[in-house]
Amino acid sequence: MTTTNKPKVAFWIIAIIALIWNAMGVMAYIGQAYMTDDAKALLPEAQRELYENVPAWATAAFAIAVFGGLLGSLALIIKKKWAIPLFLLSLLGVLVQMVYNFFLSNNMDVYGPGGYIMPIMVIIIAIFLYMYSKKAKTNGWLN
Repeated sequence: MTTTNKPKVAFWIIAIIALIWNAMGVMAYIGQAYMTDDAKALLPEAQRELYENVPAWATAAFAIAVFGGLLGSLALIIKKKWAIPLFLLSLLGVLVQMVYNFFLSNNMDVYGPGGYIMPIMVIIIAIFLYMYSKKAKTNGWLN
């Protein structure tokens, strides 16, 4: 039998922010994965080429990252310990996606130094959510 302690207010704030963050990630994924040719035509040529040349495995990693994160956030809100493997799956998806973004594409050439900010933020948040879910289990907030 596992014991469950009552989580503090910060837990709920973090869980709700995580849900919103990952829902925005899902929207970004859907927007990218289902971008029409007309929408792509409105992009500058360099950006359009980026979108058109993303390999399937990088798109799959993006999907795993955002949907894993969204499900992990929902699990956190309902205080389930399976938030931990979901956030780990999300983190792994983020890392695979970022290998492509940083090392195998010309994203940084197209977006410049500012193009590093969001990917680094995504990595930090994914690590935080995974570590926080482990801490929540240790504190007895998840069952």
